[in-house]
Formats: sequence, C-alpha cells, structure tokens
Amino acid sequence: MLNWIWLALVVLAVAIGGWNNRLGEVTSGAFDGAKTAVTIALGLIGIMALWLGVMRLAERAGLVQRIARVLHPFMRRLFPDVPPEHPAMGSMLMNMAANMLGLGNAATPLGLRAMRDLEQLNPRPSVASNAMCTFLAINTASVQLIPATAIALLASAGSTRPTAIVGTALLATLCAATVAITSAKLLEKLPFFRLPPVVAGIDDPGRAPATSTSAGINDTGSSDNVIAVEPRGWRRFLPFLLVLFFLALFVRLVFPTWFNLPPDPNAATQNAFVRCVNIISILAIPFLLSFFPVYAATRRIKVYEEFVEGAKEGFGVILKIIPFLVTMLVGIGMFKGAGGIDLLTRMLTPVLTPLQFPPDLLPLALMRPLSGSATLALLTDIIHRLGPDNIVSLMAATIYGSTETTFYVAAVYFGSVNIKQTRHAIPAGLLGDLAGVIASVIICRAVF
Repeated sequence: MLNWIWLALVVLAVAIGGWNNRLGEVTSGAFDGAKTAVTIALGLIGIMALWLGVMRLAERAGLVQRIARVLHPFMRRLFPDVPPEHPAMGSMLMNMAANMLGLGNAATPLGLRAMRDLEQLNPRPSVASNAMCTFLAINTASVQLIPATAIALLASAGSTRPTAIVGTALLATLCAATVAITSAKLLEKLPFFRLPPVVAGIDDPGRAPATSTSAGINDTGSSDNVIAVEPRGWRRFLPFLLVLFFLALFVRLVFPTWFNLPPDPNAATQNAFVRCVNIISILAIPFLLSFFPVYAATRRIKVYEEFVEGAKEGFGVILKIIPFLVTMLVGIGMFKGAGGIDLLTRMLTPVLTPLQFPPDLLPLALMRPLSGSATLALLTDIIHRLGPDNIVSLMAATIYGSTETTFYVAAVYFGSVNIKQTRHAIPAGLLGDLAGVIASVIICRAVF
C-alpha cells in the first residue's frame, strides 16, 4: 500500500509542478522533507532513550505484565493474537494512556516499543500482522481527553471559551477511533489484505520466537537473567507512599483555595473536568519517572544498570526509522510544494459545498494525514482569519484535536520494525481520519 501511495505522491508532484510551473518548489519540498525527517529523528533520540529505559524497569519488575493482566478482557478483544501477559500488552496500554492524556513526547516512544514487542510475535518478516494494523489504527485515531494544542491556539487568539472544544473533540475522536478499529477488523478479513501463509521454519503466529532476546523477553513473556523479588517489610509500602504523595499534589493543584494558595489565573475559566485532566497531564510524567524506578527498586532490581540497558535500545530504533521517515516526508514535501493540496481543494469544493462542508476546512482536512506542522499552520491561519469563536474555527480546532498524521505515524512505527507491507493499516487509519473530520463538522454544528 505505501509503495503505491508514495509513487503516486512523487509522480503527481512532478506532473502538477510541471503544469503549474512550480518544479522549483517541488525540489525545495523534497530537500526540506529530507531535512525535516532527520531533524525529527534526531530529536527523538533522547526521548526514546528515556522512555525505553523507564519501560525496561517496569518490565523487569513485572509491572507491565501485571497491568496487562488486569486489563486483559478489554485488550484480548482488540488483540486476540497477542498472549495476555506478553510485554506488548503493557506497552500498548501505556501508549494509549499517554495518547489520551495528550502526552505526545511519551506516546511515540511507548508506541515504538509496543511495535517492537509485537514484532516478536510476528512470524512474517516485513509484513504487518493483524495486531500491528489494529494498533496503528488506534494510534491514528486515538481518543484524546484534552486537545491541548488546539485549546492553546484558541486562547492565544483571544477566544472567550477556548475549552469549548473539549467535548466536541472527545466525541469526534471517539467516532474516529470506532471507525478506525472497526475498519481494521473488517479489512483484515478481505482476500486482498489477508495474511499470506507462514513460511516453513518460522514460529507459529501468536508465539514469540524462543530465541528472541532483544527486549529481554523469552517465549513465555518473562524476563531473562533478572528475577524480581517480592518486597518485604517497609519496602512494600514505598510505592503506595509515592502514590499518596502524588494524590495529595493532585488535590492541592486542583483545589488550591483549600490550602490557602492563590488560584491559577489560567484555570479560572475552566470547569472541574478540564482542570482535573490538565493537572493529570502535568503530574503524569513526573509520576511515571519516579514510580517505575521506585517500584523496581523495591523488587531488588538494579535500577541504574537496567535503565541504561533500556536506553541503549533507543539509538538502534531511531537509526531504523530515519530511511522510512525520509522517504515519506520527501514524497509529502514534493506533493505539497507542487500545489497538490490546492488542486484537490479546488476539485472537491464544488462537491462538498452543497453538503454544507465549509470550504475553509478542506485544505486542513486534506493536509492532516500528511503533515502535523503544516496542519498546525493552516489551523492558525483559520483562527486568525475568521476569529477564534467563529464556528468554522471551532470545527478546525476540533478536527485538529480528533485526527492524526496517519502517514507520519505509519512511517515511524512500521519503519522501526522494518515493515514494508503495511496491508490494511493505512486505509483503516484514513477512514478513521475521515470519520473524525465528518464527525467534527456535524458535532460542532449541533453544539455551537
């Protein structure tokens, strides 16, 4: 699928650029895309090292397996091919939680780790498994409680109710996620996307290769070489004390007047739900960075050594991502430079206008699956041109908060595990994006 999409982007870019006399912009788009890809990848190295180190501590201490066991009934329906206590379950759960809270700097590394865990169960090299496709679809249409970036743009433009899109974005992203997951489950059964037969000599589906030790996990999902010991005495209470400390911080930040503290002026206009979610987003990273090492230390894990070993994996992952990311962003940059988005907008406007789809939203909706930075620029332009409280601006902010850059996510996630045949992952993600756009317009018209 990505082969044809990328070829179409490049060929159409040259054709449209030649017709519009914009071949210079096509060339600049290719070079800028390559430069941006490397910049993004290098920027991920430190974050990847940090979160893979944290995840290794959680994995060695047995925390990931415990979390997966608790949420097994829900995850089992989504990923029937993944063993219930395999580390992939915990990695995917943490990635979903980070996406819901808007913690993008944590969600991407955790998602890449989840893809590596899923690759251990994949008996078909370079071919995406059903679990991988479903996981990618969830990431391209992940439920977000707070679209923080869109809210910040509305607030900076002087909106009287910048948090008004919280409810609309939540409903729209629920629609997008439902469509993406349903599409992934239905498309995987079609003959065109059905998995090829397993090559003889490779492990059966649903079971990791017994020799796989890249993440320190054997075929049963347990840790190699390091044995976590159940804490005794005062050690067993340390994680609970840390949790109580963060709960106290949460109450103190949500209700500062209870402690005779001055209230946050930025939170004065927020309702209780929005304020609680914002505080959770603030506390989530410090909590995870402290809880996992403490939890591992109480189980006699050498936290420093294990963290370093996990961090080492980040460099290898980034090196695998760079070629895929360069390839995808070069194609997108060429198509954008040639004026392909403008051409599509002109072609679709006469069709969508009778359906009461605002023409101002078309460039943003078309750009969203391709480039996050370009979409952000379009959203900023709409807000400043039409006003932050205009219904079209609110629709645009809702679209931005309920959809994702599908092609970027596919290039990064699949590139990290060298997947070349993405099967139905891209169509499922794009259907989720389409559902998010349509739902955003309908819901905003009903609410505003």
